[in-house]
Amino acid sequence: MELLYSAALIIAAYWLGACPFAVWIGSKILHRDIRNYGDHNPGAANVFRAGSVKWGFITVSLEVAKGVPFVLLSCILFKLPDPLVYSVAISAVLGHAFSPFLNLNGGKATAVTFGVLVTIPNREILIIFIILMTLGFFILSGDSWRIVLSMAGTLLYTVIMDKGLWPILFTLCLLAIITFKNM
Repeated sequence: MELLYSAALIIAAYWLGACPFAVWIGSKILHRDIRNYGDHNPGAANVFRAGSVKWGFITVSLEVAKGVPFVLLSCILFKLPDPLVYSVAISAVLGHAFSPFLNLNGGKATAVTFGVLVTIPNREILIIFIILMTLGFFILSGDSWRIVLSMAGTLLYTVIMDKGLWPILFTLCLLAIITFKNM
């Protein structure tokens, strides 16, 4: 039964992650293709650039939130082992990064990554990631460098602190996806 729940949660997380809320809000509410702004990315930052602070914040909230529900369900309701929880989390990020709604040309996965980090069992990963992202805002220019180096630093932390195989593989997968989408 655990395998069935896991498969259903992984698939559901992918499809929710794949929902391009920024593109939909841009199209339906702002009547603009947000991919024509800024970095041409189908992400929340371009909703702000398209001229709406209010809808930009709503979009960021939705993009973060889509990384939460199925990871949370896998932890709390189904009490799945960590490797399966991490698989659900990675699936949400993959959905955003390679959305079938956008011909597999999704966003950079920053917000949804934050959403899954909020809900995974290992809170230290989230804390280190936030610390490194905050430092990145003071030290680095360019959002892509901040997210990639913050995730790389988080991976380094999990290795140095010997957090175990699954957290290391999880952060390695996130780093691979984020690097691919941001470079």
